[in-house]
Amino acid sequence: MIILRRSAENPFSIHGVHRDGKGVAQYEGLPESLVALLRQQADSTPDAEAVVEVDGPRLSYRQLYERASQVSGGLRAEGLKAGDRVALRYPAGIRWVLAFWGTLMAGGIPVAVNTRFAVPEIAYVLDDAGVAVDLDESDPLPEGDPHVAEPQRDDVAAIFYTSGTTGRPKGVPTTHRAFLSNAETAIRCFELPRDLGAELRTLISVPLFHVTGCNSQLLVATALGGTSIIMPNRDLARMSEVIAEERISFLVTVPAIYALLLQNPAFGNTDVRSVRHVGYGGAPITSTLVRKLQNAFPDAVVFNGYGMTETASLLTVLPDADAADHADSVGYAAPVVDLAIDPVDGPYHGELLARGPNITTGYWNQPGATAPTFTDGWVHTGDIVTVDQAGRVTIVDRAKDLINRGGENISSLEVEQVLGGAPGVVEAAVIGVPDEVMGEKVGAILVAGAGGIDIDAVISYTISRLADYKIPQYVEVMHGPLPRNPAGKLLKAQLRDSIVWADPVR
Repeated sequence: MIILRRSAENPFSIHGVHRDGKGVAQYEGLPESLVALLRQQADSTPDAEAVVEVDGPRLSYRQLYERASQVSGGLRAEGLKAGDRVALRYPAGIRWVLAFWGTLMAGGIPVAVNTRFAVPEIAYVLDDAGVAVDLDESDPLPEGDPHVAEPQRDDVAAIFYTSGTTGRPKGVPTTHRAFLSNAETAIRCFELPRDLGAELRTLISVPLFHVTGCNSQLLVATALGGTSIIMPNRDLARMSEVIAEERISFLVTVPAIYALLLQNPAFGNTDVRSVRHVGYGGAPITSTLVRKLQNAFPDAVVFNGYGMTETASLLTVLPDADAADHADSVGYAAPVVDLAIDPVDGPYHGELLARGPNITTGYWNQPGATAPTFTDGWVHTGDIVTVDQAGRVTIVDRAKDLINRGGENISSLEVEQVLGGAPGVVEAAVIGVPDEVMGEKVGAILVAGAGGIDIDAVISYTISRLADYKIPQYVEVMHGPLPRNPAGKLLKAQLRDSIVWADPVR
């Protein structure tokens, strides 16, 4: 492992950063917890808008704090104890936000469940997390006498689940310190003025069960006393209207959504003068699309952010000055993040490792998965990168076998395991199919048994077992074995080079 020195060209200030006894960088002056952060805003700007649900209710900071404390009281009345897990399965909106804050105030641990998971996937997460309270979409918010616990910085605040690179999602316990550190990183690296206050209005169009929507938007807005405007449904025409109606200043979403938004006829008439910050991440972007964003939002800075569920969101940020000319890069290390390389081809080409206060120490209930991923405070990202002399990181490959569909990471192994049980399938390989809008879509190569394969029957089989975005859109059928090396490892690179995909099946 080669620890990378922070380049003099890194644009992000390390003022107010110190190192603890273990050598890990820390921000100075953070609140004691997320609960303390929300109370700070409720005390200082009680009447400022905190959360808005598009075409729904609106809450000030005072209202958010008071109602969340009542949710907390309701959970405590139901018997919730400190450290108990509460599954959040509400759709994106004010109920989700109240359940998140209410669980924290009760001393519980919110478990952010991907609402797009299929029934078996949800059942696995609920069981793995040991959920004490399951707040399903049909359930009302708990309500009781106000109650506010006082968690500490190093207490686990919430559990988010990865997409799973070994066939099962993995729970990531994230501390209050990690959430608060990520918010401070976003404020610094996104160039968000600290005196913006209630003028910060971020449009959350990505799911709250992902770290981008919750950690780098909702909690960042809270840290600045700004407003989170949440879109429960992805409607591009409505999104264009909301940007103008709600005077959005801070946009973050995946490149695929920006590409579709700019193509949408409604966007042409949108007043975008309020937009000052345009961020993207979760998938590769082209310099052409970056320049289109710069032209579409002429008063905004444009930036790329890279991170993982395991890192509470941000590890690196590519600032506006580099956004177009280095569009293939994910940028420079955040102020409290140390980077290292496990070399593959020279000292600046290999697997990226990272260390910082925002990084979890292991997976929930999975010591076998924790051991190879977390070593001596460093997380192995699974991404193969190059690092240039300026300190810019560029991802060139994925050590972990993932498909990135519009910012959603899909485990090919998980899809292969399901396809292996489908009627007529002897074996299956799943790879990403390049797509101009989504980045990649799911492609399946199936080996047929003696009776052949009914593709419609295979797709129907997967629909009840996988989230919709994981279901193959391209299918090719082979009548011989899949290519493997002498050790039996599937040669996916050979498949990628040889397969000519027919029209999508769905």
